[in-house]
Amino acid sequence: MNNNIFKSFRFEIVLYSLLSLIYTLLSIGIIYVGSYLILYKKVHSLSEASSVIIFVLTVVIALILFITYFLLLTRKFVTYINMIGEGINQISVGNFSNRIIIKNKDEFALIAEKLNDMADNIKNIMENERRSEYAKNELITSVAHDLRTPLTSIIGYLDLVSSKELSSETQKEYIEIAYNKSLRLENLIEDLFTYTKFNFGEVKAIFAEVDMVKLINQLLDEFYPSFAEYNLEYSFTMNESAAVIIADGDLLARAFANLISNAIKYGKSGKNILIDLDKSQDGVTISITNFGKPIPEKDLEKIFQRFFRVESSRSSETGGSGLGLAIAHTIIQMHGGTIHARSDSCSTVFVVSLANEPTNIEELETLLDKTK
Repeated sequence: MNNNIFKSFRFEIVLYSLLSLIYTLLSIGIIYVGSYLILYKKVHSLSEASSVIIFVLTVVIALILFITYFLLLTRKFVTYINMIGEGINQISVGNFSNRIIIKNKDEFALIAEKLNDMADNIKNIMENERRSEYAKNELITSVAHDLRTPLTSIIGYLDLVSSKELSSETQKEYIEIAYNKSLRLENLIEDLFTYTKFNFGEVKAIFAEVDMVKLINQLLDEFYPSFAEYNLEYSFTMNESAAVIIADGDLLARAFANLISNAIKYGKSGKNILIDLDKSQDGVTISITNFGKPIPEKDLEKIFQRFFRVESSRSSETGGSGLGLAIAHTIIQMHGGTIHARSDSCSTVFVVSLANEPTNIEELETLLDKTK
């Protein structure tokens, strides 16, 4: 509500009432003077009854004049009310881009301002709903496609095994292919469940002391079979023998496992994976470098989006779900850290920065909600 009484609607009503009264008195005075000059000789001969009639007529004329002046002076209020009414009507029919012009600083201007704010809020809500609906449809389409592809292969190979006379070696080969496709399907479903839990805020970080040097070494031991399968060499360098931060070890293990897995999938042609950990006073910075095919610059900002793949051919070769980097990105954000990638013709590097201690948890959850 406007605190300046001199710019309020109530003050203006009082002011226009006084002006209407003044204009009325002036008009009556002019009428009396004019009548007196015209009827000077007859005025002295008027009877008492005639004087009463003149007085009544004067009162009636004064009322008519007062109302007329008041309506003329306050017609801008009627115009503005009609404008506000039209604005409400536009909002009611779904035109949330319509705005009411703000005039003066009175109560009507406040109403107009609030209606404009309401239209903005409704418009934002509608746009968010459209984006959510689009994202949901996109998610369903992507999931359906990624589930159908390995499932079709599994059904096809099992159908060949069951319906045709095949040699034992061919049967074994087809069954192994179907098994691998089943593992891919299982990984996709697991990634989908994990991402959904993160997206709906069902995963809460449990913070404790975590030595990032030990964590990376453990992950490298777990991935040793994958390195051996693709004849990949790897090296892990660090500037400190220990790098303890406050974090959720399980979640960070999942994030870095996804990053290492991604480096193996897309860097197996480079024959080498480099991991570097730099401990500083503020926290740790970990970079994971592979020497496979480069990522186009236009795609670097998109690779952390769910189901985004740089090339469909690369997806079919690696069997990725398209959710690994999105999950890693979400986990790093939960810790108040940052993750980015850079790529050129020689190498692709993913860089993760984590503070020694996460910032306020509520702020992190708010930030996470905005990025969904």
